[in-house]
Amino acid sequence: AGRKGGHKGRARQYTSPEEIDAQLQAEKQKAREEEEQEEGGEGAAGDPKKEKKSLDSDESDEDDEDYQQKRKGVEGLIDIENPNRVIQTTKKVTQLDLDGPKELSRREREEIEKQKAKERYMKMHLAGKTEQAKADLARLAIIRKQREEAARKKEEERKAKDEAAMAGKRLQSLSLNK
Repeated sequence: AGRKGGHKGRARQYTSPEEIDAQLQAEKQKAREEEEQEEGGEGAAGDPKKEKKSLDSDESDEDDEDYQQKRKGVEGLIDIENPNRVIQTTKKVTQLDLDGPKELSRREREEIEKQKAKERYMKMHLAGKTEQAKADLARLAIIRKQREEAARKKEEERKAKDEAAMAGKRLQSLSLNK
């Protein structure tokens, strides 16, 4: 009731593919000119080879791809010295060293040590040499004794009941015979 639409979608402008291509070409041209100026300032100014490359369109296409591969975005302007940054180098199958000893990371080493320690402990535990195993065995012995005593008491009670029942039956049979 009375709501108006937002202002976000009013002036949408769509860039045509031709305009995008033109912008990319302009950026590449600008980058190439800057690169030539930098190289020219260092030493041999106005190398004829470089001027020829900027005129020939066949060779410049290949250079554009190399240039874009080397520097994306702002990377070309800023020297990055990040010790944690891993630059991935692709290896061919022939270069891979499968036979050599594989370097384990700290986590993997610790995990393996933990596993081995656990196995050693379990062997000791099963042999009954650890403190916990000794305590468990003592507890089990006590429980075993208690259960034996309980079983013995039950057995005695059952025998007593049986004898009482037998005595009761004898009395009944005697009274019936009379």
